[in-house]
Amino acid sequence: MWYDDRIQAAIDGTNPMVMKEMAGGFAVFGDVQFLPGYSVLLPKRPVGSLNELSIGERQLFLTDMSILGDALLAVCQPVRVNYDILGNTDQFLHAHVFPRYAWEKAERLAKPVWLYAPDNWSDPGKHYDPARDDPLRAQITAYLDAHVR
Repeated sequence: MWYDDRIQAAIDGTNPMVMKEMAGGFAVFGDVQFLPGYSVLLPKRPVGSLNELSIGERQLFLTDMSILGDALLAVCQPVRVNYDILGNTDQFLHAHVFPRYAWEKAERLAKPVWLYAPDNWSDPGKHYDPARDDPLRAQITAYLDAHVR
């Protein structure tokens, strides 16, 4: 399945979560949406970490990560965007781009997203749902289409 190798599936055009191919990566909509608009940037080739990319590839990847953040700022209108490149659970390069909202509890908003209860990642009601999430996804994609060559 596409989710067994998300990067190769993006390269092959079979990852259904891809919103836009960018110069340094693939902007994909997140599997869970407890923070609406959560997105991920995948690299243009499978690597284990940012350090395995050439300096030029790193520059493109990190610039694209920030442009994906620009899209979330423009469309979702959060109070800020958090960026995470961890590689702890999924040991391939990917950058999480989280919009953070004023409606989050203050104690949550001041801390990393990873400190939310684990059920936010596993609750089927918070998984990507096209009927609920596609309008927002389409707006983010439209922003990327308008601002990325």
